[in-house]
Amino acid sequence: MRVLVVHAHPVETSFNRALFSAACEALTAKGHTVDAMNLYDEDFQAVMSREERLNYHDIPGNLTPEVKPYVDRVRAAEAAVFVHPVWNYGYPAILKGFFDRIFLPGVSFILVGGNGTDKGKLVTNMKNIRKVAYITTYGGDRFRTWIMGDPPRRLAMRWAWVTFGTLLPPKYLALYDMNNQTEAGLKGFIDKVKREMGKF
Repeated sequence: MRVLVVHAHPVETSFNRALFSAACEALTAKGHTVDAMNLYDEDFQAVMSREERLNYHDIPGNLTPEVKPYVDRVRAAEAAVFVHPVWNYGYPAILKGFFDRIFLPGVSFILVGGNGTDKGKLVTNMKNIRKVAYITTYGGDRFRTWIMGDPPRRLAMRWAWVTFGTLLPPKYLALYDMNNQTEAGLKGFIDKVKREMGKF
């Protein structure tokens, strides 16, 4: 498959960057074609402009020159993997901005029916994506994150499953309490990512 791997961490020496590299290497070794998208290295602009918001529902006018190259890469993919840390129990701003600016009407969903006041029913439009995975790290431990409702996991297992419309829910690989992990624990998680991506 052609796999889009989206990475969202600014530090090239981070553990999260090591996870991104491990995922890309394992997918390539499996025979997949990998489109490695490092949002920070590509200087992706996360903030939606006023003009973009005003034209949000204008299909295909919402595909601005800044947005279209990313949309083309999403549309070319047959699977997607998102590698990111969890910050403040959510996505890094750059990844949230990627979803906001790229997953547009006509791209990730279409509105069917409706009239002048009713926009219609939302239908997923990402039938090209057959598999999705998230690889993520948390500073908080599993219990504290559970108390908070673990929003990133819920988004992956609910929003992403509906948005991509895959047969199976996204695979969710999470390392909790990573700041208190031993070297063996960190290595073990990288090995787990390699194994899972090798079966992807």
